[in-house]
Amino acid sequence: MMKATMNDERVDVSTAASTSPGVDRSIPVPFHVQIAEVIRERLDTGAWPVHYRLKPEPDLAAEFGVSRGTLRKALATLITEGRLVQVRGKGTFVTATQFEPALAQNLTTLSEDFAARGITADVAVLESRLDRAPQKVAGLLDVGPETPVLLLRRVRSTDEGPIAYLVNYVRADMAPGIEDTDFRSVSLFGSLESEHGLVVTTARRTFIAEAAGEEVSGALGIVPGSPVQYLQQVSYIADGRAIEYSDVWINSDRMRVTSLLSRRGPV
Repeated sequence: MMKATMNDERVDVSTAASTSPGVDRSIPVPFHVQIAEVIRERLDTGAWPVHYRLKPEPDLAAEFGVSRGTLRKALATLITEGRLVQVRGKGTFVTATQFEPALAQNLTTLSEDFAARGITADVAVLESRLDRAPQKVAGLLDVGPETPVLLLRRVRSTDEGPIAYLVNYVRADMAPGIEDTDFRSVSLFGSLESEHGLVVTTARRTFIAEAAGEEVSGALGIVPGSPVQYLQQVSYIADGRAIEYSDVWINSDRMRVTSLLSRRGPV
């Protein structure tokens, strides 16, 4: 079977028709570069909308008339650009314009999501001090009115501006000295794990859509009443004790929370 080679990329001429979408075999441009450009056009025009799942790699490779290795180079380029994301066991998906953290499916923090995606984010610490927990928070953390908690208020921002306003309450009796931590450079969970030996293993998260009040709108730099995503979380360590409670407000114009779900089937 006759083969053709260009830039070390092998193509089966008998099955790769000259009409393969977007691949021009007469020009000295690597096939994976051409394929990446075709996919960008599909994304820009909405032919492949947000959350669209791409065909399996063998099918896409056949569509473009190239090897799977060549296709993977094209996909890798777009994943690096943040246009696509691969989810193990689920496939390759089109990402949104807004940043989409994995908060709805994994026990990760915003700082961990930012780091994993190579996104640079600044942290402004508005307040970090010992205080008494409000009654509701004290009940969720199972502490008495005199038990000290760390009150931590922060704003996370990207180049586009403020993206999330976070208010945390942490049991200081379980993490003595945590109030001295510089949370401009250290994450909360990172401090709990590395400095205090407290590993967060489970959490309960609740998501609500609401209008931003004065405090939240001021922190996020948005108009009061603007829609925000509100996240409430209680975090637990391995022995079942609650260690942290948090309120998080997310700027809906700059970030959204998406879940990728699996169904076990009929029971």
